[in-house]
Amino acid sequence: MSLSRRRALLRRAPLAALAAFLPLAGGGPVAARSIPRQRRLTVQQDPSMSFSETLAQALAAPGRQAIPFTDEAGDASRPLVLHTYRSPGFTADSPIVLVQHGMGRNGDEYRDFWIEAADRHGLLIVATTFSNADYPGAELYNNGHVLDSTSAVRPRGEWGYAVPARVFGWLRQAGITRRAQAHFFGHSAGGQFGHRLASTEDLSPYAAITVGNPGWYTLPDLQVAFPEGMGGIGLGEAELTALLAYPLLILAGEQDIETSGPSLPAQPAAVAQGPHRYARAHNYLAVGQAEAARRGVACNWRLVSVPHIGHDGAAMSRVCASLWFDGALPAEPVLASWGKGQGAL
Repeated sequence: MSLSRRRALLRRAPLAALAAFLPLAGGGPVAARSIPRQRRLTVQQDPSMSFSETLAQALAAPGRQAIPFTDEAGDASRPLVLHTYRSPGFTADSPIVLVQHGMGRNGDEYRDFWIEAADRHGLLIVATTFSNADYPGAELYNNGHVLDSTSAVRPRGEWGYAVPARVFGWLRQAGITRRAQAHFFGHSAGGQFGHRLASTEDLSPYAAITVGNPGWYTLPDLQVAFPEGMGGIGLGEAELTALLAYPLLILAGEQDIETSGPSLPAQPAAVAQGPHRYARAHNYLAVGQAEAARRGVACNWRLVSVPHIGHDGAAMSRVCASLWFDGALPAEPVLASWGKGQGAL
């Protein structure tokens, strides 16, 4: 079955299938595209268990899991799913990688993109999934559901950007990790989510934030209304200065240069940032550097231009893992081989 066909079936799957604790078969260090989809066996969650107890039980052994999550501190009316992978070498002192999927809402695939790196480095991968059914459209996912249907600003604790830190907090409460900070990676729509998270949230829970190939950016400008800029939603100089100071890593695929298509944002504010994602990434860095210079502070962002790679979530996940945990880009021949892949949103 083709990847697009599988995604279509998943989008039509009833929510009841995700309403219980869903164990999946364990995964090994193989290419993400070769991992077969497993039939999900629904196991009723014990209603007497707290969520931290559920997490502790679900993540006690290596392998994949799909864990339903209701964010009671945020928007409890919209359920989420945590697609996780615990590597055999993971301990409570190992890194945790929080992953945000693209417009395909395919958190299970994005989790799987990280399995090889997880097995090499002893990681726990947690991909929080915002379904199309409960978070339809860019406003409720990419743009964090910051604004309601009347364009009024929603309570800040209910913004989607607060969810990953709360998930990490639950992992700490469950005793799964002793780490004080997590790593965050988002690609495409998840990259939009990720840099807006960095623009709006307390960044102390994050050891590193990397965004790959966002379709467009919220610029560090308090005079321009969100989501084009950071204005009008209660943010101020403190948040803008913290964003500029944070060592945000921007991954830009050198082949992510399509100038039209259903997944490329084409509203005037996006087009003004450049003709394609690769140009828009460079524009975002330039605007950040200019804003920092105007304030007399440092802009600690870094842009890594990735040869051979286009709009490919699997390849960019591996690139991010290599930069974080091996300290360098993969070798040129390896990137060239990845560039021949089909890509994933």
